[in-house]
Amino acid sequence: MSETVNHKNIGVIFAGGVGTRMKSKDIPKQFLCIHGKPIIIHTLEWFEKCNDIDAVVIACVENYIGYLSSLIEKYRIRKVKKTVPGGNSGQQSIYNGLIAAKEIAGTDDTVVLIHDGVRPLINERLLSDNIESVRKFGSCITAGIVKETIVEIDDEGNIRNVPSRQHSRVAKAPQSFYLKDILCAHERAVKDGRNDFIDSCTLMKHYGYNLHMIDGPYENIKITTPDDYYMMRAMLDVKENSQLYTDEEAKND
Repeated sequence: MSETVNHKNIGVIFAGGVGTRMKSKDIPKQFLCIHGKPIIIHTLEWFEKCNDIDAVVIACVENYIGYLSSLIEKYRIRKVKKTVPGGNSGQQSIYNGLIAAKEIAGTDDTVVLIHDGVRPLINERLLSDNIESVRKFGSCITAGIVKETIVEIDDEGNIRNVPSRQHSRVAKAPQSFYLKDILCAHERAVKDGRNDFIDSCTLMKHYGYNLHMIDGPYENIKITTPDDYYMMRAMLDVKENSQLYTDEEAKND
């Protein structure tokens, strides 16, 4: 699945994990179904709906690329232009996706929104806000508001620092940048022999880039464990029931 066209805002979705923490028996976690759809499709549909997204590339578990292609066709996800194999780490999977984005991008000012395939509880506004932040500040790290006190500890468990909750955030996704900047950082990491960066935020900060953060929706969780799976299902139940009750109330008016 490949197409060379002129795109300015590209979603780079990494779905290269095999879900060891999920303990799913037969299938990677991104392909588990909730409300009749695989998690990865719930995620991709937001990129499909957002008018500001021009294209999507996916780094996928290699053995499941064919299966993913069939799902993309079944659910009519038209913005996916290229699917490539994931790597041995999240960092490598993202890099593979960025290379694919470069192959289909026709402009120097391309923005990439790097996102987890198993982080489906987002919305169109968040994607558009990420793009706007990159255009204005050069980057965008989606944050989660901290509701409890965060502490920094040393290797022995002693508390080293208690940062202000007001100025503390959890880095989530999307994490968005100009394609040329994030590719440059990845290439520096390859040259330095570094493959242990936990996410793009950590990578970019290490190489001296200034990062801007925006608050995202609280429900923007990553589906990593069985608890996350059931939490997502509960959240979708709430939204579905809310819609049903709203429709019923409208009929009775």
